Amino acid sequence: MEKRLFTSECVTNGHPDKVADSISDAILDACLAQDPGSRVACETMVTTDFCLICGEITTKAVVDYAKVARETIRAIGYVHPGDGFDADTVEIQCRIHTQSADIALGTNDAVGGAGDQGMMFGGACTQTPELMPLPAALARALSSRLTECVHSNDLLRPDGKTQVSVAYDENGNVTGVDTVVVSVMHSRDFEMEELRRYIRQGVIAPVLAQYGFDIGEVPHIHINPTGNFVIGGPNGDTGLTGRKIIVDTYGGYFSHGGGAFSGKDPTKVDRSAAYMARYMAKNLVAAGLAKQVQVQLAYAIGVAEPVSLRVDSCGTGLISDEKMTELLRKTCDLTPAGIIRRLDLRRPIYADTAARGHFGLAGRPWENTDLAPVLKELAGI
Repeated sequence: MEKRLFTSECVTNGHPDKVADSISDAILDACLAQDPGSRVACETMVTTDFCLICGEITTKAVVDYAKVARETIRAIGYVHPGDGFDADTVEIQCRIHTQSADIALGTNDAVGGAGDQGMMFGGACTQTPELMPLPAALARALSSRLTECVHSNDLLRPDGKTQVSVAYDENGNVTGVDTVVVSVMHSRDFEMEELRRYIRQGVIAPVLAQYGFDIGEVPHIHINPTGNFVIGGPNGDTGLTGRKIIVDTYGGYFSHGGGAFSGKDPTKVDRSAAYMARYMAKNLVAAGLAKQVQVQLAYAIGVAEPVSLRVDSCGTGLISDEKMTELLRKTCDLTPAGIIRRLDLRRPIYADTAARGHFGLAGRPWENTDLAPVLKELAGI
C-alpha cells in the first residue's frame, strides 16, 4: 500500500510565543481568581530583556500584572543571567485599558451575545486513547517531556520544538512513525553528541513507547539538526500571544478557526466555542457514532445562538452527519452563557492550557465524555 505522511509540530512553554501565551493566560487566571466576571483580552510581546503587556481588561480584581508576568517567566525556567531574558532582570511595561463599551453592549449578561463574529472548529478521532490525531499527540507529548527535562537538567534551557511525521495507509490507518524532529536550547557546556544521546534516550524513546512504538523502528530522527542552539527564547526570537494556534489545537489535522485562545476570557467564543466544539466532537466519537469527527460553530457579534453548526464525520459515521448535528442541537446549549455553564469556564484554569496544550489532556471539562451515553441512546445505537 502507498505510504502517506502527515506531520504535526509542537513547542515547549519556553518558546517565545508560548512565553507570551503563558503570561497572557496567567494574567487571565489572576483576574478570574478574584472576579469570575472579569472581561479579559490580554496580549503580550517578549523580546530580549523586555516584556510588553497590552490589552483590554475590565475587572474588579486587583492584580499586579508585572508581578504575574515575572513569576510566570520564572516558573518557565528563564532564570539564568546572561541568557538575554531572565525573570529577575527583564524590563516589563503594561499598557492596559478597559473593554470597548461597544463590545460590552452586546456581551453583557442581559444580552448574552457572542463577543465577536467568527468560526471555530473541534475535532476528535480514534487514533489515540485521548481521541486526538496521533501526529499532534506525539508532538505534544515530546514537548511536555522536553519541559520536564529542562527542570531536571541544568544544561538545558526552556525553548524547544518538536515535529512528528506519521505514516498512514491508503485507508487512513496508522502504519508507523516515519520522522521525529527535536530541537532544544541548551547551555554552551552541553556537548552536542552527549545532548543528542540524552534526547534520544530520555525524551524520544519513552514517549514513543508510551504510544506503542519502538524508537529503533523510526527511520528518520533529527536532534538539533543545525547543531548548537544556545541563543534562544525571547532573546533569539520575538514572541507574541496567539501565534501558535495550530500547536494549540490539532497540529493541522483538523481545521482551525480565525482566532487564538490565550489571554481571552470565556465570553470570547474564539476560545469557549472552540472548547465546546472539541467537547461535542469527542463525545460523538466516544459514543461510537463515528471514528473521526470535525465540528464547526460560527457566531455573529452580539447574537447568542450560533449562526451555524456543522458536523463532518469524513465518511466514518454510523449515522448521517445531519443526524449527528441534530443530536447536538438537542443536547447542547450553544449560547456563550450555555457553554460557560456546561464547561464551568469562569475559573482560573487557563495558564495550564497555554503551557501544556488545550486538547487531549484529562481533567479539562471539555475533555469529559459524559455526553456520550446520551448521544448513543438518542441515536439508537
